[in-house]
Amino acid sequence: MARSTPERKALRSLVWLLVIIVALIGANGASVAFNNGEWTPKLALDLEGGTQLILEAQLESGAQPSQEQMDQAVGIIRQRVDAAGVSESEINTQGGTNIVVSIPGTPDEATLERIRRSAQLEFRAVLAADLASTDTLGEEGAEGTDPSASPSPGASDAATDPAAEASDPAATDTAASESPATEEPLPTPSVEPTDASDPNWITPELQERFDSFDCATVDEAGTNIAPRDEPLITCENDTIKYILGPVEVTGEAIDGATAGLVPSSTGATTNEWGVFIDFDSEGTQQFREVTERLVTLQGVRNQFAIVLDGRVISAPQTISAITDGSPQISGSFDQESSQTLADQLRFGALPIGFELQSSENISATLGISQLQSGVIAGLIGLLLVVLYAFAQYRALGGVTVASLMIAGVLTYLVITYLSNESGYRLSLAGVAGLIISVGVIADSFIVYFERIRDELRDGRRVDGAVEAGWRRAFRTIVISDVINVIAAIVLFVLAVGNVRGFAFTLGIITVIDLVVVALFTHPLMQLVARTPFFTNGHRLSGLDPKALGAVYRGRAQFRPLAEVGATKKSSSSREAQRRQTIAERKAAQDRGEGTDA
Repeated sequence: MARSTPERKALRSLVWLLVIIVALIGANGASVAFNNGEWTPKLALDLEGGTQLILEAQLESGAQPSQEQMDQAVGIIRQRVDAAGVSESEINTQGGTNIVVSIPGTPDEATLERIRRSAQLEFRAVLAADLASTDTLGEEGAEGTDPSASPSPGASDAATDPAAEASDPAATDTAASESPATEEPLPTPSVEPTDASDPNWITPELQERFDSFDCATVDEAGTNIAPRDEPLITCENDTIKYILGPVEVTGEAIDGATAGLVPSSTGATTNEWGVFIDFDSEGTQQFREVTERLVTLQGVRNQFAIVLDGRVISAPQTISAITDGSPQISGSFDQESSQTLADQLRFGALPIGFELQSSENISATLGISQLQSGVIAGLIGLLLVVLYAFAQYRALGGVTVASLMIAGVLTYLVITYLSNESGYRLSLAGVAGLIISVGVIADSFIVYFERIRDELRDGRRVDGAVEAGWRRAFRTIVISDVINVIAAIVLFVLAVGNVRGFAFTLGIITVIDLVVVALFTHPLMQLVARTPFFTNGHRLSGLDPKALGAVYRGRAQFRPLAEVGATKKSSSSREAQRRQTIAERKAAQDRGEGTDA
C-alpha cells in the first residue's frame, strides 16, 4: 500500500535528523582521533580548576599605572584569551599593578604568549646594524615582497662596520637611552636631526653603548618600555644588533591584522607564513611618508625595523613605497606564531608592558559536587516535566519524552564538538542554561499539542488536526524561539565570565528546539496520528474528542451529541461563550441572549 504524502514527508524529515546525528557523531569522532578531543565536554574553571597567571605592570622607576590603563589591559587580554578559543576565563586586577588571569585547564604555549606579550608594535628607521637583513618590505601581493631578495647596494658594507653610520663628525652628539629604567639619559644632539633616519641621532655615548650591548640581556635592558621619541638599541633573534631611530608609526594606527601565506613577487603562494596589516587613514599616510623617504636611502638606513615589545621581529629593506597602508611582516614565522601575532595586533597593544610573575595550578572554585547537584536538580526538573506531560496529555507524553531524548542527544553532541574544536568549556552557569532550556523545549510541545486539541474541538479528524495544528503552532514556536535567541545573543555580547556560558547554552538549546520540533516531533505525530490508537480517539491517547468536548462547530455553533450528558453540554456552552468574538457578543446582546463569560 502506497504511503500518503504526509507519511513520506515525515519519513524524509526523520532521515534528515538521522543524518545530522550521524554527522555530529562523525565530527566528534574525528576530533577524538585527530585533534586530541574527548567524548565528554570540557569543564570550566569553576568545575575543573586550571592555571592562574599573575602579570605585573612594567613601568619606569617610580611610575604607577593608571586605573584606565589597567582596565584597558584587562579588556585586551580578555579578547586575546577568547581569540585563543579559551572560554570561561577570569581576568581581574590586583593591587593596582597586577593582573590575575585564571584559565581553565592547562593552556598551551601559544595561549600564554598571547596573554603575556604586551604587543606594543612600533616602526622605527634603522640607523646602524652589525649585520644587514635581506628581508624586504612591500605591499600585499606587490613586487618586492620576496624575503630572499638581494640587499640594496652598499648594505653589506654598512653592516660590517657598526660605526659606519656614525663616522660623520656632525653626527657626534646625540642623546638616547635604550634602557630608560636602568640607564641615565644621554645629552641631546648638538646638531638637531632632521628626521628619524638622520645619523645625527648617533652620538659617541650611544655608539659606546651599542658596541658593548649584549643581545642576551635585551629583556633586562628594558627595551619594551623605551621612550618613543628617542633612539633605541635592541636586537633581532639575539644575533643582530640595531640602533633605531625614534618611533614613526605605532601599532595604535592598525585597523586589522591577519595571518597567511606570503605571496611571491609573481603572486604565487609560498610556504612562508607572515602577518598582513591594515592601517587606518592616519597610519596609511604616516607609513607612506616614511617608506617614500627610506626608498631613497642606501645601506642599512634603507631598512625599516618592525619592533614588537622592544625586540626587532623584522628589519626589511624598503624597495618600494607602500601607499595603500597594507604592509606585510615576514620572517621566521610558522602558522601558529603568525596567528598569535595577528591576534595580538588585531586586538591592540597593551597600554603598558607586563611581566609574568608567577604561573600556578589552581583547584576548582566550586568542584564536581556542585556539578552533581546541578545535574540532580536538572533530572528532578526533567522528571516533573515528564510526569506533567503524561498527566495532561496521556500517551502524547511519550512523544514529549522521545523528543526530549533526541534534544538531549543533539545537545550533548553539539556541546562536545564545540568543546573539542572551539575550546568551549561547560560551567555551572552553562549547566543552569541547559536545565532552563528543558522548559523552553517543553513549551514548544505544549503549544503544538494544544493547537491539535483546538482543531479536534472544531470537529477535525486526528490526522487533519495534526496538520492544521502544526501550521498554526509552528509560527508561534518560531516567534518564541527567535525571541529567546535574541535575548541570549544580547546577554552573550554584553555579559562577561560565567554569564556568557549561561547565554550560550540557552541560545544553542533554543536552536536545537526548532530542529527537534520540525524534524522529529511533528513527523512523529504525523505517523502516530495514523495508528488506530490515536485515530479512533482512545481515551488514553490524549486526543479523545469526547474528553475534549469536541461538540464545537465553528464560532458559537454546536453539534450536540446524544451521548453527551447535561454536564458536558453545559461545559461546552460555556466554552462557546468564551470563544465568541466581540461582534458575536454584541449580536447576542441585540437578540436579547445572555452571555455569562
